Amino acid sequence: MLRFMAAEFPPVFDPRAVIDGRGPRRSRVSFIAGLAITAACAILALGIEMGQGFAAGEGAVPFMVALPLALLPVPLLIALVLWVDRLEPEPRANLAFAFGWGAGIAALFALLINTAGLVYVTQPDLGDSAGEFVSATLGAPVVEETLKGAVLVGLLWRRRQEFDGPTDGVIYAAMVGLGFAMIENVGYYINALVTPMHGGVALLGFTFVLRGVLAPFLHPLFTSMTGLGVAYTATRRDAGFGPVVAGWVVAMCLHGTWNGLSSLGAPGLAVGYAVMFCVAVAVMAVLVRDRRGLVRLIRRYLPSYAATGLVTADDVAMLSSLRARRRARNWARARGGLGAAAAMGDYQLAATELALLHDKARRGVVAAPRFLDRQRDLLVLMHAARSAFLGRWEGQPRPPWAASGGSGFSGGPPRPAPLPPFAGRE
Repeated sequence: MLRFMAAEFPPVFDPRAVIDGRGPRRSRVSFIAGLAITAACAILALGIEMGQGFAAGEGAVPFMVALPLALLPVPLLIALVLWVDRLEPEPRANLAFAFGWGAGIAALFALLINTAGLVYVTQPDLGDSAGEFVSATLGAPVVEETLKGAVLVGLLWRRRQEFDGPTDGVIYAAMVGLGFAMIENVGYYINALVTPMHGGVALLGFTFVLRGVLAPFLHPLFTSMTGLGVAYTATRRDAGFGPVVAGWVVAMCLHGTWNGLSSLGAPGLAVGYAVMFCVAVAVMAVLVRDRRGLVRLIRRYLPSYAATGLVTADDVAMLSSLRARRRARNWARARGGLGAAAAMGDYQLAATELALLHDKARRGVVAAPRFLDRQRDLLVLMHAARSAFLGRWEGQPRPPWAASGGSGFSGGPPRPAPLPPFAGRE
């Protein structure tokens, strides 16, 4: 049986690498290259959108008005996504790339393919009005949900371990959708400004309220169906690719339903909002259930590490509550500064990942060698975070969440102890 011996482990120099499950100081060339490519695609897409203003004889003015309006709600929306993701946050690099994919690659190729389909296929065959309706309800959903979902499939292929449950699938989908919607909205706002016969500035205001205020989460909501399918496949050993395809089909259907209903005027919009509200409530229910499930995993698996001295029953109670976690970080910051707060955050995240690791073993999606390596690394990080915290403290800490002083942060040394074994399927 493996034993935890704190003195046997070297110090952890890159806590984020341990939490993300990658090697310390691993080259980020591929990440930087990916962001550069997505940024270039986003600039090209914006350049094409700007061309609408020049084509209408308005120059760059419509673009200069539309771009700030499209950017305006994005920081708030991203903050909301990160707030939902705060119990077991995803790597920021992955989230940034997902957003960039939506704003760059997906937006650019959707713009090109949709425009080509409209100009060369549907409108010549069906006429302007019918062709635009068919493109919006049938063509655009297939193109856009395929392009947005492609990055989720890529994450499933290259970063499968990042999907711990449905929340992760929704979070990545939301970031892709927000990026895509941001670029798409620039085009809608420019189009509203350069068609004064339909309202000009008044139409721009209506479009901004409709797309930027009332419906900013539609693209994230559509793509979250694909994200749920990807997460299901990632967290089950024998799920196959069927759930991914099913989620993608549902995403296209929801997207096509919204586009079709929104073209029918106020009654269609009312029905569309009602349908999407029901879907959003269902997704939120899935997120709540998933978070409660994660709390149960923490309470189930972490008590078995009490013998190491790194976690006690009071610590488990703290780790099971977002409010208690926040209070613990605030207490650490007030007593030991930002470094102590960062150490507390590392400890909390490592403990959460440890509980998830046991659940992955139970599901059969992590093999014994990987489990043992990851278990060791996470315990090393918990020990290092605890040591970093105590190094900033004078005297014996009295954690407020442990009334009797029974906490891994009370100052007692970690103890050699047997570790819970691998209990999964090979």
